[in-house]
Amino acid sequence: MKLVGQLGEDGLIARVCGDLATSSQVVVGPGDDCAVVGTGEDLVLLKTDAVVAGVHFLPDEKPDRVGWKAVARVLSDFAAMGGQPGELLVTLALAPEVSVDWVDGLYRGMNSCLARHGGVIVGGETTSLPSGTPAMISVAGRGMVTRKNLVTRSGGRPGDSIYVTGWLGGSIRGKHLDFTPRLCEAAWLVGNGAITAMMDLSDGLAKDLPRLAAMSGVGFKIEREALPLSKGVGIEQALGDGEDYELLFTSSEEIGERWRERFPDLALTRVGCLVQGTGEAIDGGWDHFRR
Repeated sequence: MKLVGQLGEDGLIARVCGDLATSSQVVVGPGDDCAVVGTGEDLVLLKTDAVVAGVHFLPDEKPDRVGWKAVARVLSDFAAMGGQPGELLVTLALAPEVSVDWVDGLYRGMNSCLARHGGVIVGGETTSLPSGTPAMISVAGRGMVTRKNLVTRSGGRPGDSIYVTGWLGGSIRGKHLDFTPRLCEAAWLVGNGAITAMMDLSDGLAKDLPRLAAMSGVGFKIEREALPLSKGVGIEQALGDGEDYELLFTSSEEIGERWRERFPDLALTRVGCLVQGTGEAIDGGWDHFRR
């Protein structure tokens, strides 16, 4: 009997999505940061994401930080498609011993993030878990994007430069709970640069860049010495720690100077290029079923 740990995250997703039905309204199906549906110029982004105690946050973490992260992850995926947030649904799966104060703090964190970056909670679901089971918060949301601004993982072309925003590595020190979803930056990029493919960095550059390249049908070459390192981390951590929640994108243009004029306090770094064929391989990054 094959186990999910043997398949790994990407293998499991490929297996469960292999026989899914589709419709004429599906613009982008499984495999990207969001699903995209619609028939006109205004499209809908659909996303669901979950955080689990002991996996995405420590059980004794402050609940407002957990709430921020829970919704910011979904907003980050909207940004990766060139979109903006709309309405969210929150599912809480909790053991009976969880305190009401903890739940209040969780929602303070979620509402604080949405007040700053957009989006509203319009409902959800609560369900009980057996005593002692780690808490889980699942957030499903609807975002919005115009067809002309939609960016997927599959548009990269040989010769495109590979860029990342911000600094990579060291997420375990706390930035994975306090990160800023790059909605403003993504909106500027789709309006001002020849962006060919984009995603957010949730599982580490070593895991996510090969995904983007594979969906674009190209290879890549990476310049390890150019990687923007968070303070106190090395190249391998920058490649593999995960949960950076920065934008990874490709472009046919040099946009560094225009970026610095618009976002002087946020680094933008060219870390390589897309190439014809297989290119190089990198190992590492986060896999939920192969830890």
